[in-house]
Amino acid sequence: MKRLLCHLVFGTMLVCAMPVEAHKAKHADVVKPLHGGQALAAGPYHLELVAKSGALVLYVTDHADKAIPTDGAKAKATIQQGYEKAKMQVELEPSGDNTLTGTGAFTINQDTGIMIFLKFPEQEAYAARFTPLGQKQLSDKKG
Repeated sequence: MKRLLCHLVFGTMLVCAMPVEAHKAKHADVVKPLHGGQALAAGPYHLELVAKSGALVLYVTDHADKAIPTDGAKAKATIQQGYEKAKMQVELEPSGDNTLTGTGAFTINQDTGIMIFLKFPEQEAYAARFTPLGQKQLSDKKG
């Protein structure tokens, strides 16, 4: 009886762990940018941010890189220069098939970090943190 209970517990642990590993492996792949920006996975989406001084463009696709229409979506970018400096927020508005754009009086440099919050109507909100350009360049050189 003790052996049967042990096998039952072990089998249950294996069955419960399988979906977690499958989900983890599916989203562990590197997201390749299609428009020259930084790309990250956020929930069911791939978000690619193209950031230039004064302008942000966010491209939204699914995990197969199929464009997701952004009509009705709302997004906000929080731009931070360095770790202890003031933050600025920019609203991003739908501006095409799968893009959201926003403008403001900000500059993009090597210590700029940008946090994006994206919400589609009647869906969960998702967030993605785009690392400062200097950190990204350093990690690219190491890899």
